[in-house]
Amino acid sequence: MGQVILTFCADASMREMLIRLLAAAGLVANGTSGSPAAILVGCRDRIVPNDLEMARSASRHGARIPIILVTSRGSEDLAIAGLRAGITDYLRLPLTPEQLAHAIAAATPDQEDACSSGPILGVSEAIVNVKKALWRAASCDSNVLITGETGTGKELAAEMVHRQSRRAAKPMVAINCAAIPDALLESELFGFERGAFTGAHASRDGKIKLAAGGTVFLDEIGDLSSFAQAKILRVLETGEIQKLGGQRAQKIDVRIIAATNRDLDRDTRFRRDLYFRLNVARIHMPPLRERRQDIVPLAEAFRTEFDLRFGCVTRAFAAGVRELFTAHNWPGNVRELRNIVEAGFIDPGPDANGHIHIPPRFRDAFDSAVGDELNRILSALSRHSWNRSLAAKELRWSRMTLYRKMSRHKITQGSA
Repeated sequence: MGQVILTFCADASMREMLIRLLAAAGLVANGTSGSPAAILVGCRDRIVPNDLEMARSASRHGARIPIILVTSRGSEDLAIAGLRAGITDYLRLPLTPEQLAHAIAAATPDQEDACSSGPILGVSEAIVNVKKALWRAASCDSNVLITGETGTGKELAAEMVHRQSRRAAKPMVAINCAAIPDALLESELFGFERGAFTGAHASRDGKIKLAAGGTVFLDEIGDLSSFAQAKILRVLETGEIQKLGGQRAQKIDVRIIAATNRDLDRDTRFRRDLYFRLNVARIHMPPLRERRQDIVPLAEAFRTEFDLRFGCVTRAFAAGVRELFTAHNWPGNVRELRNIVEAGFIDPGPDANGHIHIPPRFRDAFDSAVGDELNRILSALSRHSWNRSLAAKELRWSRMTLYRKMSRHKITQGSA
């Protein structure tokens, strides 16, 4: 869900146009979830006093929410009158969704992270940098390569780039490159004409055509065969597709976002020319073990999600669970954390006090994680001659987090 933008416009047709512009920019007109990021006031050749008063009232109740005037027949006098009335910015139609999104971003400079927050939760420095990179990628139309381990949220990142881009009103079609054999590749991606092969009783569009005007998300692109890589490269070079059995190529307007858990920089089987085409805007999703500050907030968000799904009203995680979560290395990343929280609702399920426990089958791995964390802390402290600041920096923790963990493990100088 994008930012919420309140819209006031007495003219019904113009109001509908503004709502469509907002949707195309990946923004939500008059939504009910969250505080509005900005307010739009639309008018033809003069500001309707009632619209302006409602906008001012909403702004006063929202800690000075910026008000942006959009007019179809503007003039210098109207602009001056609007600015004197407390309007933050003045825009004249026609506008593109991208221009509107940029104007709103400029009026709300502190909202950039909120625009790109979406389903990717976290406040660690690593994830904040990711959100900023996603916002920058969304503001252009370049190809994007998202890298990261399995379970780090690469598809969520792709969805966020699409929803905040000028293509948001068009589809995003996800294609799992590892799941399409070469024999079916052309028919799946490009479509086929009637009679192209046995069983082709009618013409059908491929997945790339279904994303026309929008985004194609190529997941696990590192698993493509050489044959498939050549086909994708051809699309990127020409901007055309040709149906299986077809006689003519068709121009196609799509943006490509690719993702992989492989190191394509060193993968000798992956074509360099295709890699360079994809590696324009590069975003790396950090593993969960490198943003431990986000583990507990993520776990709490998943607990809330599963409360709704299972019809429960849990109170918290059981004693010690948060500490075990923080100590664990999460080889499966965010996906593993989500699955374990879900498993806690099933086996053993919430206890009589509404607490969620770690399922018994995962307990050994989590208990060993506590020992691993103790060793990591002692090793870091020893390497830095018990300098807490340097040890905390190596462990990617704040000093206060290191102090809390030293207290929990009863670590004092000389413990090593």
